[in-house]
Amino acid sequence: MLTTLAIFIGSILGLLLISAFFSGSETALTAVSKARIRHLSDEGNKKAEVVETLIAQQDTLISTLLLGNNLVNILASALTTSLFISIFGDVGVIIATIIMTSLVVIFAEILPKVLALKHSDRWALKAALFIKITVKILGPIANLAQKASSYFVKDNNNSEKLVDAHDELRGQISIHHQEGEVKKGDRDMLGAILDLPEITVEDVMVHRKNITAIDINEINEKIFTEILSSPFTRIPVWEENTDNFIGLLHIKSLTKEAFQNNNDFQNINIRKILSKPWFVPETTSLKEQLNAFLDKKLHMALVVDEYGSIMGLITLEDILEEIVGQIDDEHDLDTEEVISQMPNSIDVDGGMSIRDLNRNYGWDIPDTEATTLAGLIIHESQTIPKVGSAYIFYGFKFKILGRKRNQITSLRIEKV
Repeated sequence: MLTTLAIFIGSILGLLLISAFFSGSETALTAVSKARIRHLSDEGNKKAEVVETLIAQQDTLISTLLLGNNLVNILASALTTSLFISIFGDVGVIIATIIMTSLVVIFAEILPKVLALKHSDRWALKAALFIKITVKILGPIANLAQKASSYFVKDNNNSEKLVDAHDELRGQISIHHQEGEVKKGDRDMLGAILDLPEITVEDVMVHRKNITAIDINEINEKIFTEILSSPFTRIPVWEENTDNFIGLLHIKSLTKEAFQNNNDFQNINIRKILSKPWFVPETTSLKEQLNAFLDKKLHMALVVDEYGSIMGLITLEDILEEIVGQIDDEHDLDTEEVISQMPNSIDVDGGMSIRDLNRNYGWDIPDTEATTLAGLIIHESQTIPKVGSAYIFYGFKFKILGRKRNQITSLRIEKV
């Protein structure tokens, strides 16, 4: 009698362990990091390769695990009910139901799923081979059950995913940043790469009023000296009017030509050493422009609007700075966009990019209607503000500190 009782109890506990294994494996294999498993698979980890194969047939995997889980749960419940009926009679059904429900919910469902969520990658790798065998054995039956259930589910192949791959990556990066695994700088850089298709060259270009350009008909020895001492390696050259750019003057080409002419600037033919200008539409995305720079092996392009008028210029460095932040070298001029910083507010240049401000301070000021702070204030206020004017929108107070003609040169931002 005791031997039979021990066999019954041992069988029930064993079935509960198998149920817990199936429940935890289902959670682990659905929560596992596909990127990490792919990395381990690429390094030759055989278990990771098995996990990848299982994940690839997710419908069959889940159906098989559910089938196995229900089989062992039903069998364990049947054995428990039979045992308790033999001991307590008809009341044993109620006792068995209460005890098995408690055991299954706590030890075969909640506990293994919690552990699997905490150690999903490790659990998935250790369980991979056993689950593979289970799928081979129970897979055909699970597929039949899956086909039967498909009659009750409308298959819509045209349904769109709620989240695309880029948004999923952004979410993963944000989660890892909150958990402390990804630093802010790395998060910003990775996020900026994902944003490249959504940002146009107009958003990051150097505006035409800030372009250093020269008139080919006014070039003299003094201009040559200024060009050679400037921090720029390429300078646009125009003729007749400032919308008629005829080429780009490279400092290296000018230096080489000057050396060959013994620094006799009078004999230098500027037209001969000019490179052909490259014009791109203002609506070009940074991703397209970056690929174009790499394809053409060029570093600078002039940005034009729909009427062909010059809007500004874009360089390869401008795009790289959008990804990694400001890049300064020994030739760059010292320009501070953040003029001063106080405990509750900052003074900034009116031409500062809203994107840079958001990235530096973790803010979320909209940049869809304007790319600079000055442009945002003019857009929101529908006027050109006077010095001393203050506005509150998007949870910030903007006070105008400086203005030159119709341009806002500096302002104070305070979070309210």
